[in-house]
Amino acid sequence: MADIKGDLVPARRGFLKLAGAGTAGAVAGVMAAGAPRARAQAASGTGAAPGGVFEVTAFGATGDGATLDTPAINRAIEAAAAAGGGMVHFAAGQYLCYSIHLKSNVGLHLGPGAVIVAADFKEGQSGPGYDPPGPAQAWEAYQDFGHNHWQNSLIWGEGLENISILGPGRIYGKGLSRANNARSPIGEGNKSISLKNCHNVLLKDFQILQAGWFGILATGVDNLTIDGLTIDTNRDGMDIDCCRNVHVSNCAVNSPWDDAIVPKSSYALGYARPTINLEISNCYVTGAYQLGTMLDGTWKEFEPGGPRVGHTGRIKMGTESNGGFQNITITNCVFEGCQGLALESDDGALLEDVTISNLTMRGIVSAPIFMRLGSRLRGPAGTTHTGAMRRVRISNVVCSDSASYLGCVISGVPGHPIENVSLSDIYIQHRGGGTAADAAITPPEDESKYPEPGMFGRMPSQGFYIRHVNNIELSGIQIEAMTPDARPGIVLQDAENVDLFHVKTPANVPAVVLHDSKNVTARWVRGVQDGAVS
Repeated sequence: MADIKGDLVPARRGFLKLAGAGTAGAVAGVMAAGAPRARAQAASGTGAAPGGVFEVTAFGATGDGATLDTPAINRAIEAAAAAGGGMVHFAAGQYLCYSIHLKSNVGLHLGPGAVIVAADFKEGQSGPGYDPPGPAQAWEAYQDFGHNHWQNSLIWGEGLENISILGPGRIYGKGLSRANNARSPIGEGNKSISLKNCHNVLLKDFQILQAGWFGILATGVDNLTIDGLTIDTNRDGMDIDCCRNVHVSNCAVNSPWDDAIVPKSSYALGYARPTINLEISNCYVTGAYQLGTMLDGTWKEFEPGGPRVGHTGRIKMGTESNGGFQNITITNCVFEGCQGLALESDDGALLEDVTISNLTMRGIVSAPIFMRLGSRLRGPAGTTHTGAMRRVRISNVVCSDSASYLGCVISGVPGHPIENVSLSDIYIQHRGGGTAADAAITPPEDESKYPEPGMFGRMPSQGFYIRHVNNIELSGIQIEAMTPDARPGIVLQDAENVDLFHVKTPANVPAVVLHDSKNVTARWVRGVQDGAVS
């Protein structure tokens, strides 16, 4: 693992590179304040400065990395809120903190060299820790503990409006736990940024290192913009849960042990609320690099025989999926050394109207594309039923050096097909090695398992395994094996109304195999005579 102790204060060159034009005015105004402004604030006794800037040092913060600065920072935030709003500024330094409380109409600006450091918490210690997670709720069984609680976090807010956190500084979750449950000691924190039932939120141009369970947990947050973040973490990068009107852009996330960018629609608010009108664009996700080495620029890969790493690091919709997903766009994203794209509805959700385009993938460790409509149905008894997945368009995908044991998987539930899917202009290169025995596999039906690409075991196809689907089109598809593979290119099982056009699969194996499928049309499919099976 990389030595991250000496990397708390990022290099100036990195900050200049990450600073976005959208914050230039705010950065310039705050930097102009400098030490004279802080002295003027202290002299006035109010902490307020012209232009609505509140220096945390004027409220007693030291930034020395040893003194607990939480009380001073919260005083600065409270003063800004009492003044009707303002920007709370962190000059260069390391600010050791427990829970920081956000307020409406207040922004945090982490200047160049500013690092908020999550303080260590030891069970049984005297003195403060992180805020308690909050009371247990009747619906806690329907999602993980971390999704049910927001206050046991480094920075958190509930029921707020018009808030922001701006860079180019850093949040370092050094003392945060990467797991938490009802038995965890009070005072332990596990999230870097946690927001519940907020609106009009901007998170821009800062870094997060070693974020705990969640770098960002946003639940029931509307009008949310996340732009220009660099997150190098030991679990989830950002979870966008039950949110509306969300824009995620220009972000880089290294998350080897969990997911990178995760839209969800859990029952954590006590009711089913969809994630709707979401755009993810121009992002890089990976699970390939040791913790901290994307941020420090050394890009160290994991050594064989080292710690167990899942290389997860992907964009995934689900698994918590009570409220559903509607009007989703994912475009211009790069996946490296991680799992592939996953669309999952297992708890009764409606997943519909999704457009995904221009993805580049390299070194995918499971399925490049995984679409799963399942019936786990984790929710209140009597209120959940098998959901639906429909109107999904995926186009312009290039994937190289992918693991071969799965290929792409699209699987619904008997009697509940995935519907109206288009896959176009997709190239997948995999490592090959599939056997004739693999080609004879019939994957099991299993609704009890956690929905993951490997839930059915090895696949009988090297390109696409498509089951319980109605009205699907594959066009401009090319599958290439780096070593010989005995499995067919595409396997259709209980698939109806299928159009195959301009499909290339490896020679010497069947291009398409049908099981209990009907109304299948093929045109320009290599090795297959044009025609139809009714």
